[in-house]
Amino acid sequence: MTVKTIKIALVDDHDILREGLKQILNRSENIEVVAEGGSAADAVSLCNQYKIDVLLLDISLPDRNGIEALKSIKERHHDLAVLILSSHVESLYALRAFKAGASGYLTKNSASSELVNAITQIAKGKKYITAEVAEVLVNQVDNNSEKPLHEGLSDREFQTLTLIASGFSVSEIAVKLSLSVKTISMYRSRLLDKMQMRHNTELINYAIKNKLVD
Repeated sequence: MTVKTIKIALVDDHDILREGLKQILNRSENIEVVAEGGSAADAVSLCNQYKIDVLLLDISLPDRNGIEALKSIKERHHDLAVLILSSHVESLYALRAFKAGASGYLTKNSASSELVNAITQIAKGKKYITAEVAEVLVNQVDNNSEKPLHEGLSDREFQTLTLIASGFSVSEIAVKLSLSVKTISMYRSRLLDKMQMRHNTELINYAIKNKLVD
């Protein structure tokens, strides 16, 4: 019986890491990397150009957050399986990734065998959830636990929070996200209001306490 080849598009802005992932995946008999890119714009373009089964999408891209790119892609390609690759711990972005339409979430330090297993599973239309992600999801639906303040933030507000907590100024965040200082200031003002905080020190303390920064 012939096993169907799983066609992959790989999007990560680090050339060396992307090359390593390609080598791992191409060693598998039923997986083929047919397209690759290094930005969110590439991800959207590749999904429109190629007939693929799975998109491997880095969450930290130079032009746009991977979750934002995922939302755009899922609007047009509803059934496309997307595996989010991240250097962040599961508690930081996993829930947001699944809400945006991801089929799986893996950190970049995962074993190569786990990557192949994840791809094989989501290519069949299933979800791939690690024990760490499962714990995050369970904690979120635990009726006895109060919903964290940061869960009420938009993706941009949450991203602004994590960058502030990582020591970036408003102007540095604006450059990093390719947005205006005015826009970032607006996000900061909104998240302060939503979280009922007054200044950056409170945001930083909250982010550290809730392990939102590495």
